[in-house]
Amino acid sequence: MNETRGTTHPRDHFEISTLVSGFFRTMDERRFDEGWAGAYFTDDLRTTTPLGIAEGADAVRHIEEATGRFAATLHISSDLLVRAEPGARTASASWNAHMTHVHLDSTLQARGENANPLFTVGGVYEAKLRRTASGWRFSHMSVRAVWTTGEPPVLPAETATRVAKLTGAQAGR
Repeated sequence: MNETRGTTHPRDHFEISTLVSGFFRTMDERRFDEGWAGAYFTDDLRTTTPLGIAEGADAVRHIEEATGRFAATLHISSDLLVRAEPGARTASASWNAHMTHVHLDSTLQARGENANPLFTVGGVYEAKLRRTASGWRFSHMSVRAVWTTGEPPVLPAETATRVAKLTGAQAGR
């Protein structure tokens, strides 16, 4: 993302930074109560992840399901860059993320006694945002892994097959 210095109002940067931090905290604390997504996303949210593309309610469900594949997670964001013209209704943002995932006991049991309990990812998020009556909300969010350590979670068969087709990887890991 190219950022032009001096165009983003400090208030917009602060509000978007708070949105990013709140979203990560919600995932880590698993606060997926009814209506949680309205605090972070537009109704037409589109997500792009290593597991594919999802839109609307499916994108929200995908986030909840992906988080639920782990016993615990910790997402840390840094180097937030925001581009929003003063008074604009749209913005773009990118940030680095360090994401640590603790595998479920069932994953560790499936992999055997020497299984690594952690799957760690260093990645980059890119987002498009819209200013709504309730504040800034993500309308598109993508994450790209730059590096990983450990193994990803054991995926349901249908998801593993879809990922294998997308990535050319072996299904069923």
